[in-house]
Amino acid sequence: MRTEITELLGIQYPIIQGGMAWVAEYHLAAAVSEAGGLGIIGAAAAPAEWVREQIREVKRRTEKPFGVNIMLMSSYADEVARIVVEEDVKVVTTGAGSPEKYMKLWKEAGIRVIPVVASVALAKRMERCGADALVAEGTEAGGHIGENTTMVLVPQIVDAVKIPVIAAGGIADGRGAAAAFMLGAKGIQVGTRFVVTKESQVHENYKEAILKAKDIDSKVTGRSTGHPVRGLRNQMTKEYLKREAEGASLEELELLAAGGLRRAVVEGDVTTGSVMAGQSAAMIREQLSCQEVIERILQEMTALLKQGAEQAVM
Repeated sequence: MRTEITELLGIQYPIIQGGMAWVAEYHLAAAVSEAGGLGIIGAAAAPAEWVREQIREVKRRTEKPFGVNIMLMSSYADEVARIVVEEDVKVVTTGAGSPEKYMKLWKEAGIRVIPVVASVALAKRMERCGADALVAEGTEAGGHIGENTTMVLVPQIVDAVKIPVIAAGGIADGRGAAAAFMLGAKGIQVGTRFVVTKESQVHENYKEAILKAKDIDSKVTGRSTGHPVRGLRNQMTKEYLKREAEGASLEELELLAAGGLRRAVVEGDVTTGSVMAGQSAAMIREQLSCQEVIERILQEMTALLKQGAEQAVM
């Protein structure tokens, strides 16, 4: 399947893996790229040399394109921005800030820059500063989120910019992918579905929490701080939301959540840890390989789009 995104990134299928902190490491990124999508290493707040090691490990496992997601509010962002150039990374996605100060450096190195955006205003700004494409991420996504849903955000951003748009948030199967393309997207970003793959190195407790999730289990904490985060409800989210309602300070809330994602992903503490996952968690019921996930999404999407085209002719 060829689109502007596959042509831009040199990949087989227009499917990008989300750059999830503590989850998107070299095993997962390499597996997604080998399967024809674009694997992403999530740099998050990790030290720059850890990112360099991850890049080299991916290269040992695949010769196909992959990318690095840089969280721009990280204290290591400047160093990571240079390392992706030194290590000849082909694609960078960005979040939690604006990559404008790195654009010249990355462009001269031939890196494709794809910011993750949650508003039309930010999308236009990123296009002006030289972005090659955009990930329009709806509030259905896991982790840090905006307010607009994927259904309304994607078409607005498609209409507002000339560069290709990748849809994200709530996409876990061929139905979501087909909808994204009908909204004008040229590719999709998938996060939560890849968390539960066989190649994903997250703790089995984390995977099991997603596999058991129901539609009512998705909760958003941190709205009062201006940094909302979506995850699965547990003892930590219950306590966090209670304290938010009581008017707890930012410092108190940050202390409650500190280290929570690592506890869940690495240690398997899905009770007091932060089990970041999108609303699509309730749609995931089995653990597949990255190859199987991509193939199933493509098969379902192709069948649905073909069916829609046939019905339109009738």
